[in-house]
This record gives sequence, C-alpha cells and structure tokens, in this order.
Amino acid sequence: MNDIWLPLIMGFLIGAVIVGGSALYIRQDVLERYSQAQTLSDSAAELLEVLAPAGMVLNPNNIIVRVTGGALASGLVDGRRLVHKKLNDLVAKARNTEEIQSLDVALTTKLKGSKLFISARAKSIGDGNVLLIVDDRTESHRLDEMRKDFMANISHELKTPIGAVGLLAEAMENSLDQPVVLAKLVKNIGKEAKRLSALVKDIIQLSRIQSSSTVASSEIVDLVDVVRDAIDRNSWRSEKMSVEVEFDAEASSAFVYGDAEMLTVAVKNLVENAIIYSNKGKSVAVAVRVADDVTKIIVKDSGIGIPNDEQARVFERFYRVDQSRSRETGGTGLGLSIVKHAAISHLGDVQLFSKPGVGSTFTLLLPSVAKKEVKQSKRKAARG
Repeated sequence: MNDIWLPLIMGFLIGAVIVGGSALYIRQDVLERYSQAQTLSDSAAELLEVLAPAGMVLNPNNIIVRVTGGALASGLVDGRRLVHKKLNDLVAKARNTEEIQSLDVALTTKLKGSKLFISARAKSIGDGNVLLIVDDRTESHRLDEMRKDFMANISHELKTPIGAVGLLAEAMENSLDQPVVLAKLVKNIGKEAKRLSALVKDIIQLSRIQSSSTVASSEIVDLVDVVRDAIDRNSWRSEKMSVEVEFDAEASSAFVYGDAEMLTVAVKNLVENAIIYSNKGKSVAVAVRVADDVTKIIVKDSGIGIPNDEQARVFERFYRVDQSRSRETGGTGLGLSIVKHAAISHLGDVQLFSKPGVGSTFTLLLPSVAKKEVKQSKRKAARG
C-alpha cells in the first residue's frame, strides 16, 4: 500500500475518535467484557475498508474492534485476535509511542498453508487504540523469486552451448592439419551455434509474451490460417524426422481475437514438440474444432507420452521430459512455457492428456469470435 494513505487514514480515524461521530455498533458481549473499548464512527470504518485492503483497529486490550475483509481473508486474524506474535508486538510498540512502527516479515498462515510475505504499519490513534495496516507482498515476492530462477536458468542454459563453442573452436585450432577431424568439429560447432540461436530466440519470444498485457481484443485472427502457417514452419523438421503432420479443420475458418504471430508461435511450438517426441514413421494429428464459445486447437502425437508425476511441470521454463532427446533435437525447454503464456494472454488455456507409451494430446482453448462480429469487422474494413 502506498505510504501516503497511512497518515490520511490515521488522521481521519483520530478525528473520528476525538469527535465521536455516530457510534460504531459493537456486540454487547464485547462491551461488557472490555469496558475500555473505544468506538469509531461508521464513516471512519468505511474509509478504512476502502483505503486499507487489509486493515484493522485494536483496542487497549488488543481486541480487534474493526477489521476489513482483506485482513480476514489473509488468515492473520483468529476471532478478534491477531494470530501472530510479531504483529502483536508491533501493535504494542506502536501503542507506547507516537511514531509509526513498521515491520517486513514472512508469516505462516492456516488459510494459505504456506509463507505469507507482508509489510505491516501500526500507529496509535489515541486512548490505547492502534491502527494496523498490512500489505500482502506474497505475489511480489513470488515474482521476484521467479525472475531470479529465470535468470539462473538462462545463465545455466547459455553456459552449455557457449562453453561447447569455445572448446570446439580450440580443438579446431589444434586440428588444422587433420581435415577429417576438422570437418567433424565444424559440423559440431554449427550444431551448437544453432542451439544457442534457438535458445536466444525462445527467450526473446517468452519475454515478449510475458511482458504483453491481455491481447484478446487486438484483432480478429483466423486460427485455420494460424495452424497452417505453424505446420508449414515445421515442415523441414517433420521431413527430417520422417513424421507426417495431418491437419483437419471442420470449418474453413475459425476466428478469435488476438495476436496472429504470437498464436502462430504457440501452435508452432506444440507441433514441434509433437514431432520431436514422436518416433520415426509415426504421425502427428492437428485439428481445429469450434464448440459453443470456445475454439480448440488439438495437437496429438503417438510418441513416448509423459508420466503422470511430470505432467504438472511440463509448462515450466526449461523443464524437459526427456533430456537426451531434447539435446539431440535442439529443444530449449521453453516451448510449452511460451504456449502457456500465449494462452493466458488470450484469455484462454492449454490442457494436456498423456499416457506413457501411447502419446500426448495438447489442447489450446481460446474464446471464439461471434460470426456477427466477424461480419461487422469485414464491413468496417471494406469501408475503411
């Protein structure tokens, strides 16, 4: 929460306590047990709810007399008490001083079942009452950790081909008088260079997709054209690996809102993955289906399949089911992560069904565009 709001809330609440205002109703049993409890005006309490997603006021006995829904949802409150000792200590410290007390800490909550990273601020508002405001920084912390992991993974992944190129170049210098060995080294260095180029390209694509806001309303895209383009981009790979790609669309067109290039890259990665993990002589089936308000792109292979305990991880960055096959084919481990983020950017999803030894089916689901909207768009384009 922006620090500018804390003085504003405190000033309003202090004024409300001094002036009295209209009394905030507190349960009778609480009033009987805690005679020292102070009342706040309804308008002050409403301001707290609006400006402090997770805020509360505690009386001199550390009983919560006003709490926002956000504070309850965070799992920091049990009944009318704060759950964590560190927050109670912060409130006690604020009660004994006129200064704002702050705390940045990781707490364990019963509701979340994991760490909750918070930034808390507490200030005395008179007569033993304390205003406590808590900002949930868990998501920000999670994103920071993801960025750190991503950078660590990138460093590791780049180190391998770069190191290989360096070693091969050194070996070439020592093999100038051995044409056969030199030719082999040149071939290997070309292979590592391609691997490095593919990795950098995928990193750029993933960065672009992750930095994009929702693109679902950008332009009307025909998914049939997208899929045909994606298959065409994989034609050299399918020919090289003797894997036939069969395409079936039940309609000549299927429209969605989105970014055509981003969707093409996503489908290209699905088809590429299916080819890589299929055996020679097998086929990959790609289909476009429209059902209700959802358009589906289905990519099915008859390859090695994915074990159940690994299926939840296949969309993670740099995760590979078969490390040896990925090295052999130049896979970067970013393809399915790109697919996942592209789906999310288009308000869609990607689903996986797989059985080891049988194969895998990936389904990209995207919101369809109504035929009426497509016609209106075409008329508008014709006039323009």
